[in-house]
Amino acid sequence: MKVKVLTIFPELFPGFLGYSLTGKALADGKWSLDAVNIRDFAFDKHGSVDDTPTGGGAGMVMRPDVLGAALKEHYHGGRLINMSPRGKTLDQKLVHELSQEKELTIICSRFEGIDERVLEAFGAEDISIGDYILTGGEQAAQIMLDAVIRLLPGVLGNSCSVDEESFENNLLEYPQYTKPAVWEGRETPEVLLSGHHKNIADWRLQEAQKATKARRPDLWKKYLDSKKN
Repeated sequence: MKVKVLTIFPELFPGFLGYSLTGKALADGKWSLDAVNIRDFAFDKHGSVDDTPTGGGAGMVMRPDVLGAALKEHYHGGRLINMSPRGKTLDQKLVHELSQEKELTIICSRFEGIDERVLEAFGAEDISIGDYILTGGEQAAQIMLDAVIRLLPGVLGNSCSVDEESFENNLLEYPQYTKPAVWEGRETPEVLLSGHHKNIADWRLQEAQKATKARRPDLWKKYLDSKKN
């Protein structure tokens, strides 16, 4: 997968994506990263990329001519994403969808946002990582990319581990345990020590259902609805 990020802070990349599984995948060529500095396309010596909002209001807005110039040079097809709190909320279904793309170009918004005309002209889609506000799209882009890259072929050591993760089947993941069997008086559930694979699988499913029902009623409803189909 080829990833291109348009930002006024290219030095923030790859950030934490350069470590652990995503970092190894980057070094191994399973994905590539090109961080483009939007300020390189500014028209003045100060590298200005924003201006006051038309119609008044607080903050500044990213100019369409500057960002448009950056896109004309660096966007050559594929999925174009603008990280924005007004976008479609990122979920595991969308993560899987994005992981199938050959190229992703991501715009990292700053200030009060981006002039709508440039987003319309290039057909950018807005994606949000949640209902809260960050100082910029760089953090959101890295979180989205982390979720996507780990699904690329060969990135995870055990591809089967994806199947039982939270959100994959509309269920939160079951509790996990490891050695020692007893820690500060707290024991590992006996069933996990039994070696009986069916009983272990049944227990894990029950625990996942219990956690989802208690903590995420919205997800629990999706799970119940999926069982009806």
